[in-house]
Amino acid sequence: MQSAIVPDYALGAHTASLGLTFYDAKAFPQHYWNGAFIGQHGSWNRKPRSGYKVVFVPFNDSKPSGPPEDILTGFLSSNRHAKGRPVGVAVDHTGALLVADDVGNAVWRVAPAAK
Repeated sequence: MQSAIVPDYALGAHTASLGLTFYDAKAFPQHYWNGAFIGQHGSWNRKPRSGYKVVFVPFNDSKPSGPPEDILTGFLSSNRHAKGRPVGVAVDHTGALLVADDVGNAVWRVAPAAK
């Protein structure tokens, strides 16, 4: 008999959720102070394409506590070609999110808009 371990939290098939960083800095609004930012590299062989974004998953008591929230999108063109593929995510010394994009050959810095 074969069996599988049910994941604690599923992000969907073929999203290639490769980069992850837990966030405990205070640069973003309080909603983001306890959770994980996840870089989804995306599916290259699936229709419709999935991933190609950075999402935030809130945590409570060290466990995922809500649905993923899109944070950084726009990596697919209108005809569904990849303009970028986010992979690594990290937090800089100011609390901003850094996202490595291995198709766009860039590192994106994401921070709240200045007030």
